[in-house]
Amino acid sequence: MRKIFRNIHLWLSVPFGILITLICFSGAALVFEKEVMELCHRELYFVKKVEAAPLPMEQLMTKVAATLPDSVSVTGVNISSDPERAYQVTLSKPRRASMYVDQYTGEITGKYERAPFFNFMFRMHRWLLDSMKQDGGIFWGKMIVGTSTLMFVFVLISGVVVWWPRTRKALKNSLKIVANKGWRRFWYDLHVAGGMYALVFLLAMALTGLTWSFQWYRTGFYKTFGVEVQSSMGHGNAAANSTAKGGKREGKPEGREGRGAHRYSPYTNWQQVYEQLAEANPDYKQISVSDGSASVAVPRFGNQRGTDRYKFNPRNGEITETTLYKDLDNSGKIRGWIYSVHVGSWGGMLTRILTFVAALIGASLPLTGYYLWIRKKIKRRPASPKFLSAED
Repeated sequence: MRKIFRNIHLWLSVPFGILITLICFSGAALVFEKEVMELCHRELYFVKKVEAAPLPMEQLMTKVAATLPDSVSVTGVNISSDPERAYQVTLSKPRRASMYVDQYTGEITGKYERAPFFNFMFRMHRWLLDSMKQDGGIFWGKMIVGTSTLMFVFVLISGVVVWWPRTRKALKNSLKIVANKGWRRFWYDLHVAGGMYALVFLLAMALTGLTWSFQWYRTGFYKTFGVEVQSSMGHGNAAANSTAKGGKREGKPEGREGRGAHRYSPYTNWQQVYEQLAEANPDYKQISVSDGSASVAVPRFGNQRGTDRYKFNPRNGEITETTLYKDLDNSGKIRGWIYSVHVGSWGGMLTRILTFVAALIGASLPLTGYYLWIRKKIKRRPASPKFLSAED
């Protein structure tokens, strides 16, 4: 039985190993994208000085809207509980576009643009730098990533079967990484013990990641939790998804020529709605407000995309409907859970760090495996025969 699993482990690893390394490494690079961006561009995400009170939201939104072309409008605003963080104003286009504004001075600190490095890593992680075919042709990059991830699951499981020691003492010794007994022993220990330490996280990332690659897998995965799959799925920023969903485009509903004092402004009552929700949820992490809808994210274990959602009358700010996250069925929670498990955010900073380390180990497994396999092949190669000299 072990021989069968050893062959499965080897002959799936050889063709898919490099692809698995690229997928895992690019995934690791994305884990702390937000923190890296905020560290490198602090002036965009944070205000210069915290004042006594922010400016009225209508004034801020009007100022942002005035800088936009006619084809672009304000769709919402994300407000952090941290008074040092600038307001994030979401825009109608391009997809997931947003600007940041200092809520105390009204100064626009800049427009969010994903760094080329992280954009490259995201495209590598999802599609191996391929692009969706406009003519509906086969999306090869997505298919190859999905197939490689599926094979990775079998590689991990077969690796456990091949490795599993027969005694407790052997198990204990197998989980040690020895660095003072030569390079071969070190790479072997790193491959075996490292793989076991990262196993649970790697399986979790692979099994959740497959939901973005294959419709058949997504359908089966969802049905396992009693949920009917939706027709389309996203894999991006939660805040942008929550505030840019459906609904009208706000900011310039009447065009630039219609900014008279008596015309209706869609964000007239956003301040009122925000204050109501902040008072009702003093421990909030972020409040998002758009035309007629709002959401509140609170610190929680598990689904980091879970929010309480509200609808309100845009003309007077009255809350008309409340949908609490705790009252949702599985269909309203599963997408956020899948994403949170995949990126490691479900348990806070600790699980994100562990996910980052596990992804790096996952990237190293094929490389150490190749090294051990090639070294073994060379060692088994028969020595060249020695020819006798002419004198003999």
